[in-house]
Amino acid sequence: MNYLIFVTLLWAFSFSLIGEYLAGHVDSDFAVLSRVILAGLLFLPLTKFRGLPRTLISGVTLVGVLQFGVTYLCLYRAFGYLSVPEILLFTITTPIYVALIDDSLFRRFSPVSLLAALIAVGGAAVIRYDGITEDFFIGFVLIQLANFAFAAGQVGYKHLLRKHPNTGPAYHHFFYFYIGALLIAGPSFFIFGNTQMMPTTLTQWGVLLWLGIAASGAGLYFWNQGARRVDAGTLAVMNNALVPAGLIVNLVIWNRDVDLLRLALGGAIIGGSLWVNARFRLRTSPQ
Repeated sequence: MNYLIFVTLLWAFSFSLIGEYLAGHVDSDFAVLSRVILAGLLFLPLTKFRGLPRTLISGVTLVGVLQFGVTYLCLYRAFGYLSVPEILLFTITTPIYVALIDDSLFRRFSPVSLLAALIAVGGAAVIRYDGITEDFFIGFVLIQLANFAFAAGQVGYKHLLRKHPNTGPAYHHFFYFYIGALLIAGPSFFIFGNTQMMPTTLTQWGVLLWLGIAASGAGLYFWNQGARRVDAGTLAVMNNALVPAGLIVNLVIWNRDVDLLRLALGGAIIGGSLWVNARFRLRTSPQ
C-alpha cells in the first residue's frame, strides 16, 4: 500500500508537466521513447540475464508493451485534443477495465462493468456537452485505450507473478518490461516521429529526465510491486487516487481556467460509475 501511495504522489505532477512543457512543443513519440530508454537504463545494471524462466521474461515483456508502450503513446497523443483536467478525469474508468479483464481471465462475465463504462461516457459528455467535437471524441477514445492497456498490464503482471512466485527480486526481471515498451515506442518514433519537434530548452530536457527516471523508472516499478501485494478493491481505489491529486496540482499550481462546476458534475457522474461497478458487481460475479 505504501508503494501505491508513494507513486500516486509522484505521478500527480506528471500530467501537468506533460501538458505544460511538452504537449505541442516536443514530439510525443520522442517523449515516450526517451522515457523508455531512461527507465530501462535505470534497471539494466540490476538485471539477471540467466536463470529466469522464459515464460516470465516473455510475460513481463508483454506487460511492458501494454502498460508502458501502448498506454503512453495513446496518453501523449490525447494531450493534443484534451485539457489536463479532462485527461485526469477520463482516466477514472481504469478500475472498470481492471474488473472486465480480471473477469475474462477467470472466464466469467459481468454486464455491470459495461453499464458502468457507459455511465462514465455520460459523465464525459456532461463535461463537454457544448463542445463535443471530433477532436474531443478522438481524445476520449485515446484515453480509454490507454486506460485499457494500463489495466491489462496491471492485471497481467499480477497474474504472471502468481505463476512465478520464486524467481527472486522483481528488479532482476523488470528491465524486460522496458524492452517490451521499446518494441512499441521505437518503431512508432521512426515511423511517426517529427524530428522538427525535438526538445530545445533545459526545462524540456529536465522534464523528460524526471519523467524517465522518476515517473517511468521508479514509478512504474513500485506501482506494479504495490499492485501485486494488495486486493482488487484497494487497487481500484488507488488507481483513482491519482485523479484528485493530479487535479489539485494542476488547478492550484498552474491555475487552469476551467469550468469547475461542470468539471465537478461530470466527475461525480464518472465517480458514480465506479460505485455502480463496485456495488452491483459483487452481487452478480460468481464466487
